[in-house]
Amino acid sequence: MLTIAAVRRSLSLARSLLIYHGIPLRQRRLRRLYRTFAGPNDLVFDLGAHVGNRTRALVRLGCRVIALEPQPDVAKLLRWIVGDTPQVEVVEAAAAERPGRVRLAISDRAPTMTTTAHDWREAREQDPVFAEVSWNRAIDVPAITLDELIIRYGRPSFVKLDVEGAEPEVLAGLTEAVPTVSFEYLPGALDYATACVNRLSVLGPYRYNWSPGESYSLVSEDWLTAEQLLDALRSPTGQARSGDVYARLDHV
Repeated sequence: MLTIAAVRRSLSLARSLLIYHGIPLRQRRLRRLYRTFAGPNDLVFDLGAHVGNRTRALVRLGCRVIALEPQPDVAKLLRWIVGDTPQVEVVEAAAAERPGRVRLAISDRAPTMTTTAHDWREAREQDPVFAEVSWNRAIDVPAITLDELIIRYGRPSFVKLDVEGAEPEVLAGLTEAVPTVSFEYLPGALDYATACVNRLSVLGPYRYNWSPGESYSLVSEDWLTAEQLLDALRSPTGQARSGDVYARLDHV
């Protein structure tokens, strides 16, 4: 017999499926954006794949996708979604700075907010924007670094990061520049975005752009320096909502 918590969890995942796969034209906009960074036969890492809307878009572009998802039930759902698609491998693990195991804080009411970043989670618990989110349980999950993924699968053309505050730690587990990286930013947590930019700047000559909300379009016509990007994210437009930063090697 299903518990109330299990029913709530199932409803939350059903809502994720509806939001990420059921809104008309979202996939088309996503493919149009991702076509800038990856194409047929390119290897892509989708870290924090959740229910696979971005994996789905990348597959439609002909990419090979390694999709990491640490939540066991979500990983199972993702395997069902991708089915027998030969270009996709689902890896049930969290991306991290070091290999081994990490503690994963889970929000059953908001599975997309599940995180391994303890300090980030504590800060969000004080943030009115996250008032409806609660992390009600935690589990230990396998952890793998970006360097390990590259050894196992090869150097990706594009790494997409959406790991709820753990982005700096994940990038700390990368020691070579890859052509393109995206990571989520929050207006109230720009120190995390700054840490990501600082790490990428050590790895290679990156230029930056950004896409607010679910617009799936880049704001700037020109690719920006690290300083210009961070100034843009501090602007009223950047502070209006969360979104994604895109970092591209300058010589690519």
